[in-house]
Amino acid sequence: MLLEMTRATQAGLRQERQYEIISNHLANSGTTGFKKDILTFDQAMKATLTTDHSSGDIQLTGNKLDLALSGKGFFKIETPNGLRYTRNGNFSLNTQGQIVTGKGDLVQGDAGPITVPGSDVFINEAGEVFSDGEQVDNLSMADFDSYALLKKDEANNYRYEGNAQDEKPAQDVKVFQGGLEAANLSVVTEMTKMIESHRMYETISKMMRTIDELDGEANGIGSAD
Repeated sequence: MLLEMTRATQAGLRQERQYEIISNHLANSGTTGFKKDILTFDQAMKATLTTDHSSGDIQLTGNKLDLALSGKGFFKIETPNGLRYTRNGNFSLNTQGQIVTGKGDLVQGDAGPITVPGSDVFINEAGEVFSDGEQVDNLSMADFDSYALLKKDEANNYRYEGNAQDEKPAQDVKVFQGGLEAANLSVVTEMTKMIESHRMYETISKMMRTIDELDGEANGIGSAD
């Protein structure tokens, strides 16, 4: 019975982890630039969590400092914890006229933080930033040959755990002004997965109770003899 109980316990733990991931997806379904995670297991049942970096839909906002990326690449932002990469283009201007994130982190251009001196801002597909008709900088957009070392720092920010030299300018990307990238998941799909995961967990729990009861009966018979 020990082997059966061990297998059932492992299966229950896998479903529990899957349920946590789905719950996180649903909690971040409205988070700009959020990327869903994929849980897999090898033959030894070792879990691996990878991030699906496919693009989400672009939702129009009309805000000139809302930017979305189409294609591969990330905005670069300077945070108190260092350089981070993001697909969340929900930007604004601080009191110094610098483009910042919702948390006040500085959005990086080719010359460092981007300052918009005029009253109007236009950013084209190439990421060139114009203020009152004059170009003031270019958005610094990065990419990597492999995303394996990009780790989630927050729901929609990433840190790179490899060599800084691995970073390269994003080539196959376009900037869309006046829109934001939605999370790359379907709420309906995630809800369906949650229901399936919950049902599977209940089935495994019943199986574990049955194994425990049979084991108890077997022990009782042995004691009676």
